[in-house]
Amino acid sequence: MKDNNTSIYRRVWRWHFYAGVIFAPILIMLAITGGIYLFKPEIQNILYKDLYQVEQKGAPISATEQIAIVEKEYPDAKISRFRKGETKERSTEIEVLKTAGSYIVYVNPYNGDILGELKKDEMFMEWVVKLHGELMIGTIGDRIVELAACWAIILLITGLYLWFPRDGKLYGIFKIRFKQGKRIFYRDTHVMLGTWLSLFILLLVLTGLPWAGFLGDKINQVATSTHTGYPMQLWDEVPQSSVPTKEVADVPWAAESMPVPKSYNLNSLPSLPVENIIQIAEEKNVHPGFSINFPEGETGVYTISVFPQKPKDQATLHINQYTGGVLADLRFADYGPMAKVIEIGIALHEGRYFGLLNQLFGLLTCLGLVLIVWSGVVMWWKRRPAGKLGAPTKLKSDKMSRKVLALTILLGILLPLAGISIIFVLLIDYFLIRRIPAAKEYFSA
Repeated sequence: MKDNNTSIYRRVWRWHFYAGVIFAPILIMLAITGGIYLFKPEIQNILYKDLYQVEQKGAPISATEQIAIVEKEYPDAKISRFRKGETKERSTEIEVLKTAGSYIVYVNPYNGDILGELKKDEMFMEWVVKLHGELMIGTIGDRIVELAACWAIILLITGLYLWFPRDGKLYGIFKIRFKQGKRIFYRDTHVMLGTWLSLFILLLVLTGLPWAGFLGDKINQVATSTHTGYPMQLWDEVPQSSVPTKEVADVPWAAESMPVPKSYNLNSLPSLPVENIIQIAEEKNVHPGFSINFPEGETGVYTISVFPQKPKDQATLHINQYTGGVLADLRFADYGPMAKVIEIGIALHEGRYFGLLNQLFGLLTCLGLVLIVWSGVVMWWKRRPAGKLGAPTKLKSDKMSRKVLALTILLGILLPLAGISIIFVLLIDYFLIRRIPAAKEYFSA
């Protein structure tokens, strides 16, 4: 039994080691960009203060007048979105589509002055999000980030297994040994932070996976097919397109796959001005700070969406552009159990749910993750022999136990990209590393 346990320990250690070395740079990058994003409102308020802040002077001019001013300034652009400031000291945002891309124009609602513009995908936080979510290389980057997140979960599981005290001593959990060499210091730091922050890191990773391109789509499909996302029967009698709401507006995760309804015009009515849509949103008690996305085509709809601090205040509404009829009105109370859990998780992930306390806990977790990964890399570098990778050595009879095999299969099913990568690594090991003497020698220790 002792030999079997030693074999399991060695195999788990090797997987933990390889995953840690391979994904260390990505995990550090995710932790740093995630820590920055937690303070998105505060950072943007500082960076764009001159565009965001206005002085209240009298009554604001109408939304139509503000839009007309922007149209005059941008005659070749198309207005796509209108956002009324959530406070009286906040500017109006009017999004315009130009040949060069999407721009946000900031307007003083009291006098119509255009304060400036920002290209949407060049705003600081957009860069942070792209780096955090897709390494700024699109779909391939998205898959790499998702793979790293999946392996972060495996690293936590294997790390806790490796730490589990077998001699009754808890060094590195309640005590860091400062006087027994740098390697021991880094080891205790790695273990202590990894153990105490494991649940917070796991929560951070799990709440980010619904955004992942591969697993996120599968989660959305499960939520839709099991009716645990949103109740489709709420709009059975409404004409619907095949376009998901996420393609016409930025909406909460729970509303992304909801089909966009169609506007119908039985009496040849003109399209309603945006003031009417604002009035409808306010009458429906939509949380301040909502955006109104404009209709696309004759059957298009006005789409109202809002991302407040609390998920319970979320709302996604589709409005008939001719009659002002509410074709769809999705609130947190309408979400299925899976959607509610995911939306709360997203709010926690972004640092919105508990305000500053949530941000500080998130920042502590991100900084802790950086130190965990960094201390692990330092430990490896200090013990790495010259000319070799320095991986934990294999036992001669290194046969995978049933327990390890069962856990590997389970993780491969729950985390598909990780499962595919495990199969890929095993094939590389069997067909290349074991058969090339130089590679075998390099990876053996």
